[in-house]
Amino acid sequence: MPAAPCWTLERDAEGLATLTLDKPATSANVLSKAVLQELDGLLGQLETARPRAVVVRSGKPGGFVAGADINEFVALTTEEDAYALVRAGQRVLDRLAALPCPTVAAIHGFALGGGLELALACRYRVAADDDKVSLGLPEVQLGIHPGFGGTVRAVRLIGARAALDMMLTGKPLRGGKALGLGLVDRLVPRAELDAAARALALHPPAPRRPALVARALSSPIVRPFVKPVLEKQVAARVRRDHYPAPYAIIDLWARHGARGAAAFEAEARSIARLFLTETSRNLVRVFFLQDRLKALGGRPPKDLQRVHVVGAGVMGGDIAAWCALRGLDVTLQDRELKYIEPALARAREYFAKRLRDDAKVAATLARLRADVTGEGVARADVVIEAIYENVDAKRELYAKLEPAMKVGALLATNTSSIKLELLAQGLADPARLVGLHFFNPVAQMPLIEVVRGAQTRADVVAAALGFARRIDKLPLPCRSAPGFVVNRVLTPYLQEAMLALEEGVPGALIDRVAVDFGMPMGPIELADVVGLDVSEHVGAIVARELGRTPPALPGLAGHLAAKELGRKSGRGFYEWREGKAVKPDPGAVQAPADLADRLVLALVNECVAVLREATVEDADLLDAGVIFGSGFAPFRGGPLAYAKHRGYAEIVSRLTELGARHGSRFTPDAGWQDLTAGKA
Repeated sequence: MPAAPCWTLERDAEGLATLTLDKPATSANVLSKAVLQELDGLLGQLETARPRAVVVRSGKPGGFVAGADINEFVALTTEEDAYALVRAGQRVLDRLAALPCPTVAAIHGFALGGGLELALACRYRVAADDDKVSLGLPEVQLGIHPGFGGTVRAVRLIGARAALDMMLTGKPLRGGKALGLGLVDRLVPRAELDAAARALALHPPAPRRPALVARALSSPIVRPFVKPVLEKQVAARVRRDHYPAPYAIIDLWARHGARGAAAFEAEARSIARLFLTETSRNLVRVFFLQDRLKALGGRPPKDLQRVHVVGAGVMGGDIAAWCALRGLDVTLQDRELKYIEPALARAREYFAKRLRDDAKVAATLARLRADVTGEGVARADVVIEAIYENVDAKRELYAKLEPAMKVGALLATNTSSIKLELLAQGLADPARLVGLHFFNPVAQMPLIEVVRGAQTRADVVAAALGFARRIDKLPLPCRSAPGFVVNRVLTPYLQEAMLALEEGVPGALIDRVAVDFGMPMGPIELADVVGLDVSEHVGAIVARELGRTPPALPGLAGHLAAKELGRKSGRGFYEWREGKAVKPDPGAVQAPADLADRLVLALVNECVAVLREATVEDADLLDAGVIFGSGFAPFRGGPLAYAKHRGYAEIVSRLTELGARHGSRFTPDAGWQDLTAGKA
């Protein structure tokens, strides 16, 4: 049987042709090879029997087009195959752009990557004006750049400054910003989208052009002066050898200025090279890992609407604020109102910055209420304990919470390191306790470790996974174990950095070595951000549970004695001003040649131990957890993917060398044998 069509073509009495994309058996449209080939055939019909105008729209309720089919990227093995795939897509959209009649893209929801490139090939764009609209060219997040003409058409439409910013950051635009830049020509209510697209198609104005100043930026005279400025801005964020795609975007614009057929040809050749880089392969892998974590949450349960958080410190307050931002009704409890008020003030400031709309800020704040007496416990669907890390204090709290909770409500702990089996002792129903370990800062870190104890029921874990997705977080299911996953593997990494500090290596230099490897921030700065007291406490718990002796760290002890706890106290290993670390220049001091391996392989070796102990289901989930929970260099694909690429035997040999030089803490874990034998 022939495959069901993805496109429908309808014509009306006024000569309007409507192309509707509704890819069968998918929740979102993607521009696969088959979709583009089918569109190519329909464009041939439109060229033969010319309509008065054409509207391109989506038949999916969720959005326009999500982008190209990423699964087809993975199948590419040669640069020529990649080039052929891209050029074929370019030619189809070139054909759409060349139709001798007005063409209008009617966009609702998302138009991302290839989806936006499809819209850019139309002469006009109309978008539904609601909170769901999202237009962007996020390809750089996959280690590539637009390939269906986007690097050319975006610059032509809105000018180099706005287009390059959109491509270099990968950040999507909302409706108002897109309208202001000229990316869309009209914003209308969702119910009026089709009518507005029709009206624009049948009564078209002159096509928009960017302002003269914006056009001048792409002139051959100006481009050579702008290019190094752009490269310097990108270099402040990422290195070319780690992330070549943003530099390729700049190179394309600098060479061609988004002009002529050569610009399209160069785009195709450039993306074909990028497809096969290790960076792109790994970032695509990370994309699929993220999708896997999302899928683990299943369909978010609609009956989880009320949340009660106990503990209004930084973590508890920020968890409460995030839940309110995601549309839940939240009550926040602490011993006295004076402990809750700072959390509410912090939430108010965050909402104002995030929402930028007084009415929305007020509505969100109305969902977050102080609750000193704990009246919200009885109504809550989820009760989250976020008090300090003390087993007895948590058990005492549960003894008060459990009798007041309704049947079926989740009892969750935000503990960062304590095993659930210890916390569940004394509960009437220990099977209802689950871990929901958020990461700091809550608003920025996407991961939640969903921790199951030995007695936690499967339905409780499933509900916790669903709750994580309900608040737009990525759930990582893991077994109750010392430090769980992320804190467990970060502990030796942070401790190794502090040992290097004790040896006299400047903190800024240690951090530079880690950042040069690809970490988002160095371990000394990270310890300050986490809190030196928290780092020490988690390290002690993990060491005790694993039967290890924590390393002697007099420098850390000195900071703790002086109450210098890191960013939250204004001073730790660094002084902190306005939320940023002040790092002394290390000058001409050279980092030890083995420092990068000491830091990274300490973490990787611990990952192998976590996998061997089956704290997570498999290596992919472990990589996902460490990437999204700690920011481990995404372009390397995760710690275990990095180990595989570098070579298991080579790493075991290097660990043995480090052990001979620095001590038994570098002894290769027994799990390397399984990895080498292909059993893990």
